[in-house]
Amino acid sequence: KIWDDVEKFAEYAFNKSHAACYAIIAYRTAWLKAHYPVEFMTAMMNSILGNNDKVSQYIDYCRRSGIQVLPPHISYSEVRFSCKNGVIRMGLGGVKNVGTAVMEKILEERRKNGAFRDIFDFVNRIPTAYLNKRMIESMIKAGSFDNMGATRSQLLSVYEEILDGAQHRKRDNLS
Repeated sequence: KIWDDVEKFAEYAFNKSHAACYAIIAYRTAWLKAHYPVEFMTAMMNSILGNNDKVSQYIDYCRRSGIQVLPPHISYSEVRFSCKNGVIRMGLGGVKNVGTAVMEKILEERRKNGAFRDIFDFVNRIPTAYLNKRMIESMIKAGSFDNMGATRSQLLSVYEEILDGAQHRKRDNLS
């Protein structure tokens, strides 16, 4: 009977050195969370970037804890979550239907020519091979074009025409 109990315990028990390492990691993690909560939560959200359910739980936790989480923005966001002045900014990598190739192009264009003025400026400066309607719609819904002179509903009603017009202009320029 005793042997059976020991055997069952051995299936999930850690040895002492392993348990000590976990205790140190737990202590350091708790210390970072207590003293650098914004940076800690930014790192946590970056660690689970592909898992939208978990990300939304962490964003909810941040809001309940008084940490401001800003939506992604075409002119300010990086690929991953970032923090500045005690505020977390969602990265473009957290927006559905936005691939890594277009994110790199956006950041490259922004570094070369500065922030985007509006959706027209964005569509005209990014090569149309990287843009598609589903991606633009997801970016609008996520708030990537907020505070640029138009509401999300206005942008959702015209983004297809904007993208089609940019593609036609670029084709005409090539010919």
